[in-house]
Formats: sequence, C-alpha cells, structure tokens
Amino acid sequence: MKKWVKRLLIALVAILIVGGGVLFYLSRPDKAQLSEQAVTGRVPQLSTTRTQTLPTVGIAKPVGWNGGKPTAAAGLQVAAFADKLEHPRWLYRLPNGDVLVAETNSPPRKGGGVTGFFMRVFMGRAGAGVPSANRITLLRDTNGDGVADQRSVLLTGLNSPYGMALAGDWLYVANTDALVRFPFTPGQTKITASPEKIVDLPGGGNHWARNVIAAPDGKSLYVSIGSASNIAENGLEAEGAAYTAESPAEMARASSKAGRAMIVQVFPDTKKLRLFAWGLRNVNGMGFEPHTGALWAVVNERDMLGSDMPPDYLTQVDFGAFYGWPWNFWGGYVDRRVTPERPDLREYTKRPDFALGAHTAPLGLSFATDAKLGGSWGNGAFVGLHGSWNREPPSGYKVVYVPFAGNGFPVRDAKPVDVLTGFINPDGKTVKGRPVGVITDATGALLVADDVGNMIWRVSATR
Repeated sequence: MKKWVKRLLIALVAILIVGGGVLFYLSRPDKAQLSEQAVTGRVPQLSTTRTQTLPTVGIAKPVGWNGGKPTAAAGLQVAAFADKLEHPRWLYRLPNGDVLVAETNSPPRKGGGVTGFFMRVFMGRAGAGVPSANRITLLRDTNGDGVADQRSVLLTGLNSPYGMALAGDWLYVANTDALVRFPFTPGQTKITASPEKIVDLPGGGNHWARNVIAAPDGKSLYVSIGSASNIAENGLEAEGAAYTAESPAEMARASSKAGRAMIVQVFPDTKKLRLFAWGLRNVNGMGFEPHTGALWAVVNERDMLGSDMPPDYLTQVDFGAFYGWPWNFWGGYVDRRVTPERPDLREYTKRPDFALGAHTAPLGLSFATDAKLGGSWGNGAFVGLHGSWNREPPSGYKVVYVPFAGNGFPVRDAKPVDVLTGFINPDGKTVKGRPVGVITDATGALLVADDVGNMIWRVSATR
C-alpha cells in the first residue's frame, strides 16, 4: 500500500475516533472461525492466515469492579489482597513473605507507523493509556488474614519498571531501558540507595516491558526483551544486530549485545550478557519448571493475520534456540509479509510446546511449585492472559492453568483450565479488569495483578 493511502486511512480513522463509536464496527473486518479453545494445546488447530491491512479492533472499555470480583474455579475462592493501586503489572514475593508490586506503564509511545498509531489509540481505550507511576510498592500481610494491611513505597524514580528479582544481597529491577540493582535486605520497607546499572537494554517500540528472573544458582539472570514492532515493519535494524547477521561471525558478535525479541542471560559480576534465545516476539513471564529446572516462558505472537492465527504460546526456552520471529511462526509457518525473506532459518525454527489461543496476550507465568490450592492444581503452570484487543470475539481476559506431566512438559492432550474468569463482561464490549502477573504467596495462595481494576486478587482453596 502506498504511503499516501496509509496516511489517508489513518486520518479517516482519527476522524471516526473523534466522532465516536463508528470505528468500533468499521475496523472489525475479520471474525474468528475457530473457538479460542481449539487453538490451544500441544497440537492446536491451525487455519489459513488472513492478512489484514487494518487490524481487527475489539477493545473492551474499562468499567471497574464496582464492588464485584472475579469468578474462581470450583473448589477455589477469590478476594481482594490489595486495592487502590496505580496500574499494577508485575508481582514478586520476597523470602519473608512481603510482596512487591511494580506500578508501571509504558513510556510515552512514539512512531510505529500504522500499527503504532493503532496501539497508542486503542491501548488508551483499553485503560492502558495512563502515565507510568514508575514505582515499586511493598505489601505486607502482618496478621495472615490474606489481606495486605501494610504498604510502603519501596522505590521511586524508575523508568517503566517491570520485572524484579532478588539475588544475593541485591534487588534487581528491569527498567524498560536498563537492568539495575540496589543493595537490599528482606524486611526493608524503603530503598534510598542509588541504582547501579548492570547492562543497558533497548527501550522504546511497541513492547516496553522487561522481565528478569534469577538463575537457580544466583550467578546470572535472564532478561526478556520484546520486539520493537509487529513484524519488523520498521526495518530489521531496529530489532538489533542478531536480525541482520548473515554469517556465523556476525551472529557471534551480535550475541554479546541486547537486541529485541529475545531473552538474554546477564552476568552481573562482569556486567556482560549473551544472547540466550531469539525469535521470541514479545516474551514476558518466565519461570523454571520444578522437575527439570528448564527455563520456560510465555510469548505473544504477531498481529494482523486474522482472529484465529497464530497462537500465543508457552514454551521451554533452550539455549541458542530460534523461535521464528519475524520470518516464521509455530515452528516454520512462513510469514510472507516479512522482507527480506530468510528461508535458511526455517529449518532451525523451534516449535513452541503449548498453544494458548490466538491473541490471548499471555503475560504472567508461575509454576505451581509452592501452590496449595488442592490436588488438581499441584503440577502445572498458571498463566495470566491479559486479553485481546484485535480478535472478534475477544479472547483471554482470565487466568488459566496448564497441567504438566512428570516429564516436565504439559500433559499430552491437555487444554488450558480456567482458574479465574469474569474480567470481561458477557457482551465483550466492557471489561472490569485485566490480569497480568501471577505468583504464589507465602501461604500457597495465588496472587493476580489486575492492571485495569487496580487490584491484586488472592485465590485460595475453599475451606
């Protein structure tokens, strides 16, 4: 499409937005032909892609809980752990049981062409357009009743912080543009020390959130970095040297720098890093599977291929592995929109392990290692599905559970099991909240950050 045509379309869309209402119906050119559940599991049902010039738009307007709460699965109950937060996205539990919450949002969005324009407009409609609070708050339940009765501001002055990890005597925080650390001892309620930068991270672009998780031995950390675009439409150079390398030597040099759409392994003692895995469009939640110790992650796949494709996913992440983005998806399906093509990489594209549905936006991930919710929730992974903005009908907007077998992989014929629902109203046009980070608390209950409802929910077993 010529640039002047794109500009004309954008202008028309802007007029319709200002005029109100019409856009919601105009920009829904594609409807799902498969159920959300069909595009899940180890062997999801995959359909023909339907390339779109304008994205399908299905933004559910935030209306708040108004005294209500989500619906928990049978045998479980849900209650508020903390409220009146400011866009809580990510959670981290300290050894003493204190819970850290990153109250954060994206830095001001710039550029991004047609896709970037839609992202800015529609994320605002979805309740994600508020400025970032740029702080980490500490929550403490002093009497063990399942409600945080003390809170304090642990850190301020951050830059769109997201992931947090304690390793040794340091608390690491993943800002959008750098991994930093602070001296910290569990029990502290405020950090006044200045941050020490460990490594720079590429900021900006469509995907701003950077997660961090400490390796079991505490000697390194894994940091996730999302792509700057949908399918490298702003040029491969914007995604980092790994995506323009044409020889093993160039790739080796690129591996010592943080690019986009990848997980890097950081060594804080030397302040160096290496590429751990790449071709991961927007990886957020990470965790170590308790039986094998392998690193796993949830990944948001690409847009504008229709409401049924491709599936977002949960996968084991292997060192040196390539997962396809932007050229391929789901183990080798070619995305013909990407230029220049790289057919030489197709045979090296690793297929993900478990599909979570198309456009469900998986962000949170927590293995059930410490969960005490009953026998049926004892070996698997909890995933927070933030919910679609580009699928008709909407998908996600819930917390699900993926049951695992003893071999460290999802049960062969398993489908995601609903744990916490009721975030989106039945009409699909309004939403009470959106789940993001998920962790277990010190008692084995599940905590869920709700960044639109400005709540943290606590899911526990019924008595």
